[in-house]
Amino acid sequence: QLQLVESGGDLVQPGGSLRLSCGASSFTLDYYAVGWFRQSPGKEREGVSCISSSGGSTNYADSVKGRFTISRDNAKNTVYLQMNSLKPEDTANYYCAATFQSMCDMSGYDMDFWGKGTLVTVSS
Repeated sequence: QLQLVESGGDLVQPGGSLRLSCGASSFTLDYYAVGWFRQSPGKEREGVSCISSSGGSTNYADSVKGRFTISRDNAKNTVYLQMNSLKPEDTANYYCAATFQSMCDMSGYDMDFWGKGTLVTVSS
């Protein structure tokens, strides 16, 4: 079964950093664009960042530009989300998703596979 697995979520103080990882089992991510999305209770899902299958193109939500960086290491079959200068409003479940297209849409509606999420809590 094709599956994405997220890891790296944790409790962190405001201003801190975390790195989330998204790995794939049973298939290679090389040909997939991958996105990170988040959702907190009572709020709609939000697209955080997308990276193209080649890794040459990235998109970010305005709320995370300059603080978050998406990257991929195809040799490790993993996509990362480096999150710096974290704020309480970044608290959410973070999901990665993949689409068999060159680039993903930040809406998330064209994604083929989703992970189960990892919880990020930013609080003092």
